[in-house]
Amino acid sequence: MNRGLTYSFILFISIISSIVDASDQLILGIHPYKSYNKLLNAFTPLSEYLSKKTGKPVRIIISKDYQTHIEKIGLNKIDIAYMGPASYVKLINQYGKKPILACQAINGKPSFQGKIIIRKNSMLSSLSDLKGKNFAFGDANSTMSHLVPRYMLLKAGVTAKNLSEYKFLGSHDNVALAVLAGDFDAGAVKEAVFYKYKDRGLKTLATTPALSEHIFVTSNKLKPATINSLRAAFLSLAKESDGLNIMHNIKPGMTDMLPVNDNDYDNLREIFQTLQRTNIIK
Repeated sequence: MNRGLTYSFILFISIISSIVDASDQLILGIHPYKSYNKLLNAFTPLSEYLSKKTGKPVRIIISKDYQTHIEKIGLNKIDIAYMGPASYVKLINQYGKKPILACQAINGKPSFQGKIIIRKNSMLSSLSDLKGKNFAFGDANSTMSHLVPRYMLLKAGVTAKNLSEYKFLGSHDNVALAVLAGDFDAGAVKEAVFYKYKDRGLKTLATTPALSEHIFVTSNKLKPATINSLRAAFLSLAKESDGLNIMHNIKPGMTDMLPVNDNDYDNLREIFQTLQRTNIIK
């Protein structure tokens, strides 16, 4: 090969390499907890921030359902995943550990809790008092309006069979309103919904254990340098001039991204294992 051809070949390889590098994008995957457009708008500032920090384009995709979202990050088909704690536990159980980037903190707290609620004039004083009473849950797949409260009831000796009735009402707000209306003796909601309706006549019968918050994880296939760059970007987000706006765009009240370990989710694992052993969930 003469020098002219050699130079042309090297130039061709260089051009091809630059094209490949330019398309070396990262995919940020979100579970469908809101409409497509709302989620796209909510996470676009974060994707732009991560792109700036890593030097790679970051594209957002919204999974069609929660299980598909788990599968995509489990099979390394997306690079960064935003996950609720229940989905994270299922992910690790099915696919093994993934590199953790950070978990969100709401008003400074990297954990959240729920409430089992009753009316202010109720004579109930403990979870065991719910035997023979009726109970309102939210969605059957909800961590705080079904799964964790179901575990708490079980530990208190209250099963579905010794409730007079229980129903799934679809949302936390529906549960609070149904308890207020007297349609149910008790119900389960997240803390924010309890405080929203507290002054209208609700009180707490029991508080759930604190569970670690939503988490960002990444693919095992990414280079260590990229993973470290992403982790640093998340953990320094609150210090950025537009950091709070980026976080509030995702969730109002989010104040930070903090380090978290896999074992911080062990209490939720124990809850799920207990529910599986008693055939409450599969």
